Amino acid sequence: MKPLLLFHFDHSCDLSQWRIVNDSVMGGISSSFIICNTDGKGLFNGTVSLENNGGFCAVKYTFDSLSLQDAKSFSVRLKGDGNVFQFRVKNKISEAHSYVFAFETTTDWQTINVPISELKPAFRGQKLNLPAYDGKQLQEITFLIGNKKNETFELVIESISII
Repeated sequence: MKPLLLFHFDHSCDLSQWRIVNDSVMGGISSSFIICNTDGKGLFNGTVSLENNGGFCAVKYTFDSLSLQDAKSFSVRLKGDGNVFQFRVKNKISEAHSYVFAFETTTDWQTINVPISELKPAFRGQKLNLPAYDGKQLQEITFLIGNKKNETFELVIESISII
C-alpha cells in the first residue's frame, strides 16, 4: 500500500475537524486545547485533574470513512514531554468503544509506529473481549492522556500517516 497522509500540520492547517473532549463530559475539571503553534505544528496541551472523578484529556480528529484493508500501521511524527499517551481509532464515530495503543513520548522528535494489529478494544479505560482492530473502516483518530494522576502535558504533532 502506498503511504496515505491522513493529516499534516502546517501554518495553514485547518483544525475544524479536530475537537477537544475532556473529562468535563463526566463532571471532571481537566482542561486542554489544540492549536497550530508558531512552528506550524499541532500543539495539544493542558492539565489533567483527578478532581470530581476526572482524569483525562483528548483531542479527536474525524473525517469521511476510509478503508485500511491493505495497511499495516499508522506512523505518527511527534514530540512529547515524557508522558504516556494513547493513540485511539474508531471504525465509526457512533461506536462507544475505541481501539487503543499506548505509547511513551520523549522530548525529542520521534516517529511512533502503531501496528494496526496491536490496536485493542477498550471503553472508558476497560479492555473489552472483542477482536482487535481490523482496519476495514476508519472514521476517527484520537490522542488521549489519562494516566490516573494529576499532570500537565504537551504533545506536538507534525503528521499522521497510514502505511
